[in-house]
Amino acid sequence: MGLILMIVIAVVSFAVQWRFKSKFKQYTEMPLASGYSGKDIAEKMLKDNGIYDVQIISAEGQLSDHYNPADRTVNLSPEVYHGRSVAAAAVAAHECGHAVQHAKAYSWLKFRSAVVPAVNVASKITQWALMIGVMLLIFSGDITVLAIGVVALAVVTLFAFITLPVEFDASNRALVWLQGNRGIMQADIENDQAKDALWWAAMTYVVAALGSLATLVYYASMLMGRRDE
Repeated sequence: MGLILMIVIAVVSFAVQWRFKSKFKQYTEMPLASGYSGKDIAEKMLKDNGIYDVQIISAEGQLSDHYNPADRTVNLSPEVYHGRSVAAAAVAAHECGHAVQHAKAYSWLKFRSAVVPAVNVASKITQWALMIGVMLLIFSGDITVLAIGVVALAVVTLFAFITLPVEFDASNRALVWLQGNRGIMQADIENDQAKDALWWAAMTYVVAALGSLATLVYYASMLMGRRDE
């Protein structure tokens, strides 16, 4: 049952990722009537929220946009940094939404940042611990390494679910700000398109969290099944 669930979620994840990239491409080709670039929007949103100690930089890679609380930088991919489209506006505002969360000490972001060190360690050992653990379970019946892998995967899964409220809140902050700045989003259709783009982006985090949970259930059931023998 666990394996079937993993396969179903993998298929759904692929479909959501494809849809998100399709939407992003579509809205990248739709220029903002205001002509603002992603960098312009990021600068304005930070200024409107009284944030002056965050740097906006262009980061290499496609869809590499992120906010780094460690060095207080909003990192925008070239197509967002220089782009003057609905997609660029939505993504730039979303990443600045994280900067606003940081400035306002948003509780979920603080919690997420606090568990990052543990997640970094867990993510490095999860794959190997699970693979080696399953082999040891099959050939020797030893569950120790598999148990370590399951615990590490549980930490990674927890992080995936903690990320959800952080991402949804950042998108909500972005949309509220964009809708309140008619100088940027000059038409209701642009607001609707930005909302659609961010919704599909959020769905990629949702399916990633569910996928991690399904994988955890699969390996945990394998571990519990052997312990009950």
